[in-house]
Amino acid sequence: MQTMDRNQTILIIVGIILTLIAFLFNIYAGGIVLILFAVIAMSLFIMNETKTLPDVVVELSQDAKVIIVRNSGNADAVNVRISLVPLNIEYSIQALAADQVNEYPLAEMLAEAKAVATFENVMGTAFTRSYDLSARGSYDPLKPMIPLFRYK
Repeated sequence: MQTMDRNQTILIIVGIILTLIAFLFNIYAGGIVLILFAVIAMSLFIMNETKTLPDVVVELSQDAKVIIVRNSGNADAVNVRISLVPLNIEYSIQALAADQVNEYPLAEMLAEAKAVATFENVMGTAFTRSYDLSARGSYDPLKPMIPLFRYK
C-alpha cells in the first residue's frame, strides 16, 4: 500500500509541475493540464479505496433450477452465506474469489424467492445484500441506482 501512496504523491507533484509549466505558455493549456491530472488522481484514489470491496450477486439460472452466486467485486468474499427466505434453504460458501461463480442446484424449479447474501471481505468487514429472484429474470446490471425517468 505504500507503493500506491508514493505513486500518487509522485503523480500529484508531476501534475503540479506540468500545470505550472503549461500556465507559463498559455492559461488555457494550464487549465487543461490541471483538469487532466485532477481526473487521473481522483481515479487512482477511487481505485485504491475500492480494491478491498467484494460484491456478491445472487441470481436464478434460465431454467430456474440453479442458484448462481457471483462475486463481481474487486476482492475475495469469505464466509458467504445465502438464505432463500420462503423456502427455508440456507447454504454457505467458504470463499468466493473476484469474478468467480458458484452454482447451487435446487430440487425443483423456483418461481419466486428472496435471496439474502451475507459475506465478508478478507479484512473482516461484513456486508449484506438481498435480491428478489424470479423465473422471469431479476438481475439487470444496467438498472440505474436512482431511476429518474421511466426505466424499461
